[in-house]
Amino acid sequence: MPIPANPNPSAADHWEWQYLHLMRRIWEQGDERIDRTGIGTRSVFGTELRFDLSGGAMPLLSTKRVYWKTASREFLWFLTGDTNIRELCRQGVEIWTDWPLDRYRRETGDQIERADFSKRIAEDAEFAARWGDLGPVYGKQWVNWPVFEPAGEGLFRQRAQGINQVAEVVKSLRENPGSRRHIVEGWNVAELDRMALPPCHKSYQFHVSAGNRLSCVLYQRSCDVALGLPFNLWGAALFTRMLAQQCDMEPGELVWMGGDTHLYLNHADLVEAQLARVPKGSATMRIMRRPESIFDYRIEDFEVPDYAPQGHLAAPVAV
Repeated sequence: MPIPANPNPSAADHWEWQYLHLMRRIWEQGDERIDRTGIGTRSVFGTELRFDLSGGAMPLLSTKRVYWKTASREFLWFLTGDTNIRELCRQGVEIWTDWPLDRYRRETGDQIERADFSKRIAEDAEFAARWGDLGPVYGKQWVNWPVFEPAGEGLFRQRAQGINQVAEVVKSLRENPGSRRHIVEGWNVAELDRMALPPCHKSYQFHVSAGNRLSCVLYQRSCDVALGLPFNLWGAALFTRMLAQQCDMEPGELVWMGGDTHLYLNHADLVEAQLARVPKGSATMRIMRRPESIFDYRIEDFEVPDYAPQGHLAAPVAV
């Protein structure tokens, strides 16, 4: 069907044209590839989006609804270092449920419904301990990167508490803002095979510029543009705003960079519907209080008063 285009985005245009332009480029020019899930994708390699965070602005799509509270709950969960989906399920967040569910079905033969599995995870601590853990994913690496110490005779033992990269970045931003080492890394090669899903949004780097403005570059090795990227943009912007508040800085720019940037072939209906829409309106966020530390934010601390997106667009998650 005919799809309206904005072939020459300029600085004066709504920021979201960058996203739609990327989506169109992938759908019309991307290589078709057989991927890990077996579904197939159209993919391009090496991409970039930029977003100005000044004035409370947040990169929330207007051409479809993005559930920013769900994305925020997930990000706050990362900061706890937890790797079990139980706490997410107890909050009604099921974006990580499919991976444990797939393993449970394969290993037990029980074709339990997704909602019933999440309910049991939330209500049964023993069941959650057995089936709800994702391995050492995102939050574990962010706040407890493992460290091994000599234990004599060529042996090593793991230190009880590893490196808290997020706390270290807060400290370095406060004490040495000009450093080029404000980095949070999720790609721990030694533990990838223990993760339900190796980190996609893997590397965050922060930069302090003139005017005490804090900017973030997020590098994402693999990106599902239709479903994942809207959450990833929100999470990176939220992270930047929280750090800025904690370090007495002003939010600057979010720069997102993608490696394998793709759309799944079974997302055709969503892609065509979204590309037929025109961006409108701009969302902002207010942080309602300043917690004692970056680890003490709650979902109630965030308010988005002016988000009026167009209708919800759904598509299946590839596991």
